[in-house]
Amino acid sequence: MKRTLIQHATIVNEGQQVQGSVVIEGEKIVEVLAGGQQPGAPCETVIDATGCYLLPGVIDDHIHFRDPGLTHKADIYTESQAAAAGGVTSIMDMPNTNPPTTTLEAWESKMELMAEKSLVNYSCYFGATNTNYIKFGELDPHRVCGIKLFMGSSTGNMLVERMSSLQSIFSSTDLLIATHCEDQDIITKNTAIYKTSRWMKDGDLDIRLHPQIRSEEACYKSSALAIQLAKEAGARLHVLHITTAKELELFDGDKPLAEKKITAEVCVPHLLYSSADYGRLGGKIKCNPAIKDEPNRTILRGAINTNKIDVIATDHAPHLLSEKEGGALKAMSGMPMIQFSLVSMLELATEGVLSIEKVVEKMCHAPAEIYQINNRGYIRPGYQADLVLVKPDSPWTVTTDIIRSKCEWSPREGDSFQWKVDKTFVNGNLVFNNNEVDDTYRGQALRFR
Repeated sequence: MKRTLIQHATIVNEGQQVQGSVVIEGEKIVEVLAGGQQPGAPCETVIDATGCYLLPGVIDDHIHFRDPGLTHKADIYTESQAAAAGGVTSIMDMPNTNPPTTTLEAWESKMELMAEKSLVNYSCYFGATNTNYIKFGELDPHRVCGIKLFMGSSTGNMLVERMSSLQSIFSSTDLLIATHCEDQDIITKNTAIYKTSRWMKDGDLDIRLHPQIRSEEACYKSSALAIQLAKEAGARLHVLHITTAKELELFDGDKPLAEKKITAEVCVPHLLYSSADYGRLGGKIKCNPAIKDEPNRTILRGAINTNKIDVIATDHAPHLLSEKEGGALKAMSGMPMIQFSLVSMLELATEGVLSIEKVVEKMCHAPAEIYQINNRGYIRPGYQADLVLVKPDSPWTVTTDIIRSKCEWSPREGDSFQWKVDKTFVNGNLVFNNNEVDDTYRGQALRFR
């Protein structure tokens, strides 16, 4: 079996930076060597990683690859290329496709599509509806990453609004429940108020009103309800894309992750942008929940270090650029982010917002622990060789021609980085190397404990 040696790297893993080397044999890590330790057997391929950092591959628990049914925006093949180019080796796809992944048949069909088209490892959520919780017992917990519950409406309206249904969903499964939390009544009320105001023009509202419509109150009320229901049912809950300081009051940062049944995610756009950026980027950064003001962003960044935030993900959600035109009512919500997520967080590390070790903890280790993924998320002997080699001090700028998402745009266009993804290994296979993607490789279905 072929052996590959990645030598002289700075290995970032489990809260430490260590100079050393890693040996891959087939699809697994077989040796992690400190300092000048030599491998136990000859290696056919040797990669000199001097000056580079070797990280576990990123696990993105929150993506929308738009396949099936919305493939004019994106598809599994193109977006998994973008993932590999960004150092993301495993993804979990959301159910709001066409058809939605709310039946066993649709879920199996989506998994078959993933097996056929994805360059990286994959799983798919089972989408909750007002009535399908009676099927939860038929789901295989070793194959399904979790239940996705929309407690606020977004793209592909899958809103669950009945209290009796919500209670049944939380009490009907031991699978992790991942929630989109925004109170729809508050959003509807706010929309109606602004529609009758001087802000209404040509059937639309200024994009800067988006965080007032999808307000802090809407986020907090819904997140509080989800946590209450989870506690009452003893359910595992992962609250997605937290955007406000007030919501953070609901979470415990003192417990070790292994002791938490309720966890919180923040998404890259909410760490990068604030409401001041609507004037510069307009609908390009419109997403649900909305990007809030600078004080909220500052507190979200700090919550990563206090461990009130457990996971950093992307909510990668491509639309055509033409679909992003308009204001708070007409522009579609969501943006492509997966190709530039890791380097964006490494830039924040350079700025001192968080450490490189925290980047790895929140993007690699924590998703593996929360979702109980088998043998991924760490650099350990016996684990799958999902690895990313990144270079510091390698300046480059995002231009349209390097964007691999099918929509062919990014809110990061024109931004410059000092960090660069050099190589991405998926199950020991070099899928991304020096700006080139091996599009012949296909990832594996994630397995859960």
